[in-house]
Amino acid sequence: MNHDRLSALGGSYADADAASSRIQLRRALTLAAMTVVLPGSAQLAQGNRRVGRIAMRIFFGVLALLALLALMALFNRQLVFGLATSPTLLTLGRWALIALAIGWVGLIIDAWRLGRPRQLQRQHLALTTGLHAFLAVGAAAVLFFAAHTVSVMNDFGDAVFASTTVSKPHHGRYNVLLMGADSGKDRSGMRPDSLNVASIDAETGKAVLIGLPRNLQNIPFPAGSVMDKKFPNGFDCEGCYLNAVNTWANDHADLFGESEPGIDATMQAVEEITGLKLNYYAMVNMKGFSKLIDSVGGVRLNVRERTAIGGIGSPIRGYIDAGEQKLSGDKALWYARSRVQNDDWSRMGRQKCVMNAMVQQLSPQKVLLNMQDIAESSSAMLHTSIPRQDLNVFMDLALKTKSQPIASVSLVPPVIYTGNPDFNKVRRLIKTAIEKSEGAAALNAPLVAANLPMVEGSGAGSVAKDPKKANQSSNLDQSC
Repeated sequence: MNHDRLSALGGSYADADAASSRIQLRRALTLAAMTVVLPGSAQLAQGNRRVGRIAMRIFFGVLALLALLALMALFNRQLVFGLATSPTLLTLGRWALIALAIGWVGLIIDAWRLGRPRQLQRQHLALTTGLHAFLAVGAAAVLFFAAHTVSVMNDFGDAVFASTTVSKPHHGRYNVLLMGADSGKDRSGMRPDSLNVASIDAETGKAVLIGLPRNLQNIPFPAGSVMDKKFPNGFDCEGCYLNAVNTWANDHADLFGESEPGIDATMQAVEEITGLKLNYYAMVNMKGFSKLIDSVGGVRLNVRERTAIGGIGSPIRGYIDAGEQKLSGDKALWYARSRVQNDDWSRMGRQKCVMNAMVQQLSPQKVLLNMQDIAESSSAMLHTSIPRQDLNVFMDLALKTKSQPIASVSLVPPVIYTGNPDFNKVRRLIKTAIEKSEGAAALNAPLVAANLPMVEGSGAGSVAKDPKKANQSSNLDQSC
């Protein structure tokens, strides 16, 4: 009876040469695994122990740093975001990742050497060499990709968030003017095609989207401003709608001392309309908007009405059918901007639904994985006054906003007549919507609420089919 002990890799130990080769192979594979799981452990066991100790200290130091950051995120997420957006720390982090990549590859190559490749059989040598090469390339790829992502984040911050002026919350809220800019054959200059104010509670992240029709007329301006002196009775010239303020100011830039007269004038107008003090603005080029959507893999929407693609200065080239679906960048753009076979009020409601979907579906993980594409699309399409120093604040607020309903109020008929708006009523509507979002009992709520029905969307049969319902809603998730 043969009582020869079997090798875990197959065969018998009776053949001394074969057994020795299998033992050497197993040793080489074990050293490779040790280097991947615990860098430096192979050197500590079989090689230069000093190198092994240094490598393991660095490895455990990195783990400790990551654990500390995770712990800090539980108690002060904003601080962690601040560290993650610091240009100095990002630069140091990039070089640290490159150094770690080089060091790890060096350890893998040394582990291959410690496996005594000259003592291996030819097929075993080929196996271990291929494995170590794969591990070295994989380790380098992961860390170099991380370093590249960090570099892209740093460059993106410098390019897009170049402002250095920090604005504190007003009455506990950040108010940001969001403009979708567009240029077309039927208009002069770059006009804001859509205007919304995102009013966000600085502590809770509860947000209200305030929609301002582009054709709002008789716009008031702050007393003593350039625009007020030119239009003391409001913006009442021929074709002078809200979206034309930007163009008019830019065409008469010599009257202004600001570097961006169009944006400054538009912000002044919006402040007078809403009664809110604006902190920042963000202008998005609508032509680049689709690239941003594509960079994150599209956006999932419940399309409320069949919507035409094209038709604005060009033939209709298709339709977006109603129903739950994932839209590409091009389709999402047309869903947000199309006004063929419907009206501006429907369009404004759809825009709010797209913005709400983006807030709800974007995650830090998705942003990091697609950072290169996001940076390439956003650098060309986004112009903002939000400074890099405040990025951590808005990143934290974005996550807070994501976890709770977003409300909306729009200055559209029948609540507001855009041709001759009652701006006192406008400000009361906005004040009430904000107070309702915060859960406060507004003293004038009975006065306003009768004219501003909110879509609650509770119950299976209450989901609206009309995208206009998103214009006045306490919960865009349910209205959209």
